Amino acid sequence: MSLTSWFLVSSGGTRHRLPREMIFVGREDCELMLQSRSVDKQHAVINYDASADEHLVKDLGSLNGTFVNDVRIPEQTYITLKLEDKLRFGYDILILFCAFIKFIQKSLLWCTLTFLET
Repeated sequence: MSLTSWFLVSSGGTRHRLPREMIFVGREDCELMLQSRSVDKQHAVINYDASADEHLVKDLGSLNGTFVNDVRIPEQTYITLKLEDKLRFGYDILILFCAFIKFIQKSLLWCTLTFLET
């Protein structure tokens, strides 16, 4: 049996665990608050699709855009996140999409955390 927890990891190593529900990303009144002038008050949304066990990101019409692997995503369109994707909100907030996987077998617990070098 395995249980996967998904995280966003900043270039400084700060981890934000993604819940299995929708969260807003932005400068004010959001579940994930980013302090940058290039990030709108409500910049993007990250949603969880339980049927596919995936997280998806959508730009909310921000001025400076949301980027996945350095490609600006279309406004109001969900993009599926893949392991080790690089997310950027605006011009200077880089976050990595990572997984923390717990493998449980014969009462033993192994944990691995995947990071990308930036």
